[in-house]
Amino acid sequence: MDYKNAGVDIEAGYRSVELMKQYVEKTMRPEVMGGLGGFSGTFSLGKIKEMDEPALLSGTDGVGTKLKLAFLMDKHDSVGIDCVAMCVNDVACAGGEPLFFLDYIACGKNIPEKIANIVKGVAEGCSMAGCALIGGETAEMPGFYPEDEYDLAGFAVGAADKKDLITGQDIKAGDVLLGISSSGVHSNGFSLVRKVFQMTEDNLIRYNAELGRPLGEALIEPTKIYVKALKSVRDAGVRIKGCSHITGGGFYENIPRMLPDGICAKVKKDSYEVPAIFILIQESRKVEEHVMYNTFNMGVGMVLALDEADVDKAVNAIKAAGENAFVIGQTAASDKKETVLC
Repeated sequence: MDYKNAGVDIEAGYRSVELMKQYVEKTMRPEVMGGLGGFSGTFSLGKIKEMDEPALLSGTDGVGTKLKLAFLMDKHDSVGIDCVAMCVNDVACAGGEPLFFLDYIACGKNIPEKIANIVKGVAEGCSMAGCALIGGETAEMPGFYPEDEYDLAGFAVGAADKKDLITGQDIKAGDVLLGISSSGVHSNGFSLVRKVFQMTEDNLIRYNAELGRPLGEALIEPTKIYVKALKSVRDAGVRIKGCSHITGGGFYENIPRMLPDGICAKVKKDSYEVPAIFILIQESRKVEEHVMYNTFNMGVGMVLALDEADVDKAVNAIKAAGENAFVIGQTAASDKKETVLC
């Protein structure tokens, strides 16, 4: 009896590392010290010495049950982008620049080509965010996970000068709420999605006229990474007073997280076109509107609170970064810190 007969193939682990190296190397930044394979990833903090009051920001998250869709479709090269996005977007919406990222993959059986494909997506996400993939872990856990399944999570660290942190404390009544479009469902609400639709191969690959593409293709679209868009706004000289990453909990939970006491967010539902995938979800099982806005991003992946005078400049900066932005409402005085749909 040996470890391989017990279900853990050490040689497969070595091969996974070799296959993923080409993707990891593309994410390197000058601050990275050392190479892949060490016991820890090392990153120089020399640049933050230029800041008056440097602060580190961190974010950790996973892909959730969207992975079930990846298993069904046997598509593993985009969920890594989701994993990175869920972490770096949180860091960016607090005003931080993501510096480095680590991933964790737990699987029932280490298939080197599949693991490398997952990491390829992680590396692509890191490149989009401008951060380095400096380490990670692949844990082969036979008997804990089915052989053809895995879990994926990550951890990002960023930095910002204290004066540049986005805290929401200066948001006042009458500030404008600017939404940045999402790419679809992103990585939240898939437990509901999997109840709404038949998760069969035929249903996922069949062309859907309402979506203009197969259902599976629309659902597995990776989460947008907003790091460059937010940087573009700051570089344009716009002060972002508040920022909310619209993840689990949708509009109702996430927008109030950036608001100070005494302020509510009034969002106009007809201020933008809700993407077809959300209409299909709602109509397929007659999901209540409140549930939709309390579960999904409804086509808005990030919400910014700005002075009215800065809106046009911010919209142009976001477009220059390759994203779409639109005014979705404004803040108002209220005794409740909440989102009001109107």
